[in-house]
Amino acid sequence: QLQLVESGGGLVQPGGSLRLSCAASGFTLDYYAIGWFRQAPGKEREGISCITSGGSTNYTDSVKGRFTISRDNAKNTVYLQMNSLKPEDTNVYYCAASSLGGLGSRPYQYDYWGQGTQVTVSS
Repeated sequence: QLQLVESGGGLVQPGGSLRLSCAASGFTLDYYAIGWFRQAPGKEREGISCITSGGSTNYTDSVKGRFTISRDNAKNTVYLQMNSLKPEDTNVYYCAASSLGGLGSRPYQYDYWGQGTQVTVSS
């Protein structure tokens, strides 16, 4: 069964850090672009970062300079390091895999999705 599982979410104070992990099972991530998305209740899912199989990356403006995406193909895992967290970063975070391979930021460009992990930034 093809599956992505996110982990690493939780409650953190403003200015703090978290590292999210996206682990794949049932398939290898080597040839997929991986994206991180987030979604607040009642809002559309927002693409925030993507990494291609070759290691190219992009970020939405609101997280540039604070978030870093990386991948470890040996561990079949992609990470999202989140620093200087703000209350507005509070969301459910999802990872997704795209066979298209490019730096896509739209949900329809992705084939497989994880179940999401909650990130709450609050004092």
